[in-house]
Amino acid sequence: MKKVALVFCFLMIQISAQTGISVSPPRVYFDTTPGSSSTQKVTVTNVSAKHSLDLAVNLGDWEYDERGENVMHPANTLENSCAQWISINKEDTYFTLAPGERKDINVTLTTPTLEKDKLAAHTALLFVSQMNPVDGTDSKGAKIKVSVKSGIKIFHKKPETTARKIEIQDLKFDTAKKILNLQFANHSELWTDGKISTDLINTTTGKKISIDPTVFYTLPGDVRKLSIPVNALEEKGSYNLSVLIDYGDDSVLEMAELNFNYE
Repeated sequence: MKKVALVFCFLMIQISAQTGISVSPPRVYFDTTPGSSSTQKVTVTNVSAKHSLDLAVNLGDWEYDERGENVMHPANTLENSCAQWISINKEDTYFTLAPGERKDINVTLTTPTLEKDKLAAHTALLFVSQMNPVDGTDSKGAKIKVSVKSGIKIFHKKPETTARKIEIQDLKFDTAKKILNLQFANHSELWTDGKISTDLINTTTGKKISIDPTVFYTLPGDVRKLSIPVNALEEKGSYNLSVLIDYGDDSVLEMAELNFNYE
């Protein structure tokens, strides 16, 4: 019996040229007042060279875990879900794309007149799923059935601007493993994205080590834990380590410092 391999992604997936879909954009943002509607376009493309794809569209919920990985849930199960506000034309819920063919899907979000909660931001997930698995092979050459599934993240917020706030809660350096362990929280009412810059300075020699920035994504209330390797740390001595979190606010940055000895 052939195995069935289901491949999930949030952007574009192609498995050894066997089958693939591209969905653009990978994130859709709505900014509406209670009782109003807004429609945005999502483009689905069959990037397969020879396979027609039967595709179905449905909705779900999602959140991040503490490491920033996506966790999927059934629609309308999370407190901040806006899945029930979203509608799609009937002809766009199930369709077939020939190789290279694309289709535009209109996604409409209608905010209820009476708010179900007091949250400033809501999210949902739009799935595009392949319903006709195709023949393929795995890394060992075994025959499998390959099917792909792509997700588009949907964000909704109220029109009024809400300040964003990131707070560093813990900062430690594991000298044995040469890993920086960072914990921070999103105290904003909105999703907050940004990048983390890390520098180390040997306070004796003045030598500086800069770590490539780490990109992060958070939802309101998220606590994020990151482990950042510092492989370039070789020289013994006393170090000053600084972490800077830039999350898009021109007037506010979150920063923390740590002193340690590397023997």
